[in-house]
Amino acid sequence: MAGKQHPGFSPMGPYIVTTDEIPDPHALRLTTKVNGKVVQDIGTDDLIFTVAKYVAYISQWYTLQPGDIISTGTPGGVGIGKKPPVFLKPDDVVEVSISGIGTLSNTVGSPR
Repeated sequence: MAGKQHPGFSPMGPYIVTTDEIPDPHALRLTTKVNGKVVQDIGTDDLIFTVAKYVAYISQWYTLQPGDIISTGTPGGVGIGKKPPVFLKPDDVVEVSISGIGTLSNTVGSPR
């Protein structure tokens, strides 16, 4: 969770969908590109835990409401896991696509 809690982080979108729009959250494809190069490409059927398991686990401590968002881990391909590590830099463009939903595109800004 620490990696998902930085101010200005946690990009969301371009859409939030409901279960009637995506009946099987484990039948989607997640692709991440940095400057047009694919760095992650995986099916949501490869998640360690199902969405239902995440909800059940977190519900032990929190009362979840419609619209709440649960941040989870990330598939392989993150820069810090590479040898040598690769880090995003200002003006890099990161695109995250999920089949059936859309693509979120962000340009990395300069540190404040």
